[in-house]
Amino acid sequence: MEHEVAINTALRAGDVQFTERDAALLRAIAANGSLSGGATALGRSYARAQRRIVELETAFGALVERTRGGADGGHSTLTHAGMRLCATYDRLDSELHAHTNVDATVLDGVVREGAGALGTVDTGVGMVRAVVPSGEKSVRVVIRADTVTLFEPESVPATATSARNQFLGTVSSVDDRATAVRVDLAIGSGTDLTALITPESADRLAVESGSELVSAFKATATRAFATFD
Repeated sequence: MEHEVAINTALRAGDVQFTERDAALLRAIAANGSLSGGATALGRSYARAQRRIVELETAFGALVERTRGGADGGHSTLTHAGMRLCATYDRLDSELHAHTNVDATVLDGVVREGAGALGTVDTGVGMVRAVVPSGEKSVRVVIRADTVTLFEPESVPATATSARNQFLGTVSSVDDRATAVRVDLAIGSGTDLTALITPESADRLAVESGSELVSAFKATATRAFATFD
């Protein structure tokens, strides 16, 4: 019998846990410019949201910077600590799920261009275009196996260039599963890029150890998370 692994990611400070609901609240506050706007966007009670922010700030430090009054009636933004806490949570959550629910390749790198949107990350296997966090340099790029497409080197379609990321590699292992085939592609520097493809695609590509293939994956589906060592 197959079992689905459930992951409940949380960061702890004392007796207080920072969960996905808390990360969603901070993101909503940042997106809407106020605690009330964030609570409304999430369909939550303002009073409860306010109490939760107080609880979180008691444990994790100042997370929300509030400006009261003025023509616009006040404004709220995340502090640097608040942004770092969300980034840390996102990185941990992504890594945990990458190891349990979906195969993924994780690359450490340094952001060379871009911030807060699409950027270029210098990794050990080359440049990777990804969604990068604002204001961070050291990042960890997560490439989900189900976002990678494989092609024969001589058959890469012109439309694949829109994926922005392409690596030529050699198949190092093939794992036939019930509904998908896991392919590990050696792309240099001792790194394997993992792809999940259909059995039909594996047959069409004649995938086997030692065969040469091109991997392609979209920048918009590739996320980079801040690392705090």
